[in-house]
Amino acid sequence: MSGLHLAWAPAPAGRAERRAVAWGLLRDLVARAGYADADLSNACAHCGGPHGPVVVTGAPWRASVSYAGGVAVVGIHPDTVSAFGLDAERLSDPLRDAAGGLEGGLLRWVRTEAVLKADGRGLRGDAVVKITEAGTGWAAHLLDGHAPFEGWEPVGPPGVLVAVAVSRGRRA
Repeated sequence: MSGLHLAWAPAPAGRAERRAVAWGLLRDLVARAGYADADLSNACAHCGGPHGPVVVTGAPWRASVSYAGGVAVVGIHPDTVSAFGLDAERLSDPLRDAAGGLEGGLLRWVRTEAVLKADGRGLRGDAVVKITEAGTGWAAHLLDGHAPFEGWEPVGPPGVLVAVAVSRGRRA
């Protein structure tokens, strides 16, 4: 889909260090889009901690961050959409694979998490996401009232599956 800009880089295991890598990538993407003075924040709506959805102030972009093993994956999308989220997972993860994989498979997982990130709730709550194939991508609906989402899997880092979800509507 047009307008999406992705970047990725190796990220250290420490929370603060990997966040610094991801935010550096986001700042670079936003600056290359012409908004070097934009501000990034991600205060949690519940506790105020720095782990909520990324908000870009001072630039017409939406942003999202994901970590897949030792890789930070970030993206920006023009704010012509009302919501944007991305998720990334390693194609091969020995711990996940030893546990039997994921219900519905890895593709369903990254798509679902991208939708829940775009919606702003992340993995909190008991939202039900219905995903159907649609054209060259997929469509998703939250069964609790949000406008539909469009999604696709852009090319990402080697060995990592990335899914992106956007919504052009508003919560019902």
